[in-house]
Amino acid sequence: MKKFSILLLAGAALTLALPASAQFAKAEDAIKYRKNALFVMQQNFGRVAGMAAGKIPFDAKVAADSAAVADFVSKLPWAGFGPGTDKGETKAKAEIWTDKAKFDDYANKMQAEMTKLSAAAKTGNLDNIKLAVTATGGTCKSCHDDFRAK
Repeated sequence: MKKFSILLLAGAALTLALPASAQFAKAEDAIKYRKNALFVMQQNFGRVAGMAAGKIPFDAKVAADSAAVADFVSKLPWAGFGPGTDKGETKAKAEIWTDKAKFDDYANKMQAEMTKLSAAAKTGNLDNIKLAVTATGGTCKSCHDDFRAK
């Protein structure tokens, strides 16, 4: 049974590792995918940020769970920025595709900070969470400033 579980997990990991862009039949599907992934990430990050700012009562478990979800989801939206997804119902600026290296760098920095936030939230220490929220929020803002239309 243990071998079966390991094989099942390995198969699932391999399946998920395939390029996500292959799953999009149309550019609109990719745009919806990335928008939804970014929305889920924002909702979970926002919950932790609200606690850090004192706008929401601090709950260490909710903060840790929300940060973990935001960390996981932070790796998902990027497959939705493929060819042909620069047009349609989107706030994505053309610079995403003309300066892909910078965009990818921002995405990588945000993911790294989101992972640090998740680790900080697991400690249950609000001061650590506040520092991580500030750093993570800064990476989000940088990308929005350069690559998201108002």
